[in-house]
Amino acid sequence: MDLIYFALLCSVLIFVHELGHFVWAKIFGVKVLTFSIGFGPKIIRIRGRETEYCIGILPLGGFVKMLEETRQERVLPEDRGRTFEAQPIYRRAIIVLAGPAMNMLFPILLYFGVLVGEKEGTAPTIGFVAPGHPADGKLFPGDRILEVDGEPIYTFEELRRSIQKSPGRDLKLGVFRGRERVEVVVTPEERIIQRPLELVDVVGEIGVAPNQPAAVVGVPRTDSPAYRAGLRTFDVVIEVRGKPVRSYADLDAALSDNHGETIPVGYLRPTRVPDALGKMAELSVFESGVAALTPDVATGTTLQRTGIESADLYIYAVPEGSAEYKADIRPGDRIVAVDNTEVPGWVTFEELLFRSPDRQHTVTFERQGTRKIGVIKLREELYLDDYGQERPRYSLRARNWSPIVSEAEVESPRAIQSAFVRACEESYDVARFIVVGIVRISEGKVSLSTLGGPITVYDVVGQERKKGVSYFVWAMAVISINLGLINLLPVPVLDGGHLLFFLFEALLRRPLPLRVREIASLVGMLMLIALMGVAFRNDLERRREVIQGQVEELTR
Repeated sequence: MDLIYFALLCSVLIFVHELGHFVWAKIFGVKVLTFSIGFGPKIIRIRGRETEYCIGILPLGGFVKMLEETRQERVLPEDRGRTFEAQPIYRRAIIVLAGPAMNMLFPILLYFGVLVGEKEGTAPTIGFVAPGHPADGKLFPGDRILEVDGEPIYTFEELRRSIQKSPGRDLKLGVFRGRERVEVVVTPEERIIQRPLELVDVVGEIGVAPNQPAAVVGVPRTDSPAYRAGLRTFDVVIEVRGKPVRSYADLDAALSDNHGETIPVGYLRPTRVPDALGKMAELSVFESGVAALTPDVATGTTLQRTGIESADLYIYAVPEGSAEYKADIRPGDRIVAVDNTEVPGWVTFEELLFRSPDRQHTVTFERQGTRKIGVIKLREELYLDDYGQERPRYSLRARNWSPIVSEAEVESPRAIQSAFVRACEESYDVARFIVVGIVRISEGKVSLSTLGGPITVYDVVGQERKKGVSYFVWAMAVISINLGLINLLPVPVLDGGHLLFFLFEALLRRPLPLRVREIASLVGMLMLIALMGVAFRNDLERRREVIQGQVEELTR
């Protein structure tokens, strides 16, 4: 089955490439003798009015054979104007360029075909606002974004994309809050994203996310009404006075007007299962319960009256032996500050740590009302990325538990337009990544061991097709862009080499001597054979490592 998909992928991409050459040759009146997909013995051969259409048994290439004066075919007097050489340079350049161009444009169609099916998305409702970010104090959970700078917004993804494109620029947001429409001006801050191959992206960010936190509570003090009622940290409140509670905002609203009245609070308590599945997984089960909560009569926040707050800053798990565990941080502890800077939320806690990931940090935390201090350093691991570059990776071993409540999906009337825009952007991102990769290889910053050949493509096709049709199409798009860009390299025998010849012809005002072109083509062929040899060796090395890993796994 993998072989069929591999043949299908190669045949489609080669057909698209050669179709570009063929169509533009026909448009300019060049006589096309053969249009062939695949090499080797012909399994299909159809004779047209002047073109023979063929399919070879090996789907690893193809060609469009045009009438040329330098070839062995006899050129009739009436066809002299229809040879490839008879065309002006710009026409020949377009014909040659059309093949790679089709490989570059075809992925837009592929991406569009996948993305256009995503007609629904998360509603543009604010679920979380990160403390200390531009949206803090301007937007609030439950706000529904209606428009950005006068443009209607239908999904949260559209909101995110508008923000990312506008770092440092004021955005006027139309917001539905409560029962009224308000306008809010927010200026996205610049966020720098470090990507592989030394690529850097600068995007806008205001610190918002969809989907509100679930009603998971933290109970910091043992002398609070919540603790006396039997509630504990990480309990999930599901109802108050018999009314369902979905999010922490619902819980806060249900308790906001209560001053001294005892109310039943239904909850689910996660209880860990020790050594679950033979220590292969972490597993918890929920135990239900009801607490009779009596908030204090005094006015104040929900935390002050009930002793309940969001569990966002509470530690849910700490692996033994980790830096956090050695700093005496334990499950149930509440994070207070990092390097003497108070943290209002887990997002801020991580931001302060990862801002300087390679140094030690002083963490202040609370355990049942008692403050403690520990020193931690993020775990550092060095790894080789897919391009042979050694990169550090930092991780925080301690984890919180803050599940979210998903918003209802909404349908966007701009689904087709959005899919096309995203398809173009995705194609551009892939093309930029491949171009930078080629440059890094030429600079010696990326190892030649990253090159892959037919075996790698075969393996990728097999892996992606097992995930589903959309993954297979996605892989086809990436490989198509890769094929188009490689063909544009200024190497004789490739399309880019022909374009280079045309450039010299335009500068010299005459074609390069045939002998020069023949020698250049021979050199180009040798270069390609050498690169293919390296790629094939890399393929075999990867396959050997995979097989060796499988054998080791079986012998354990």
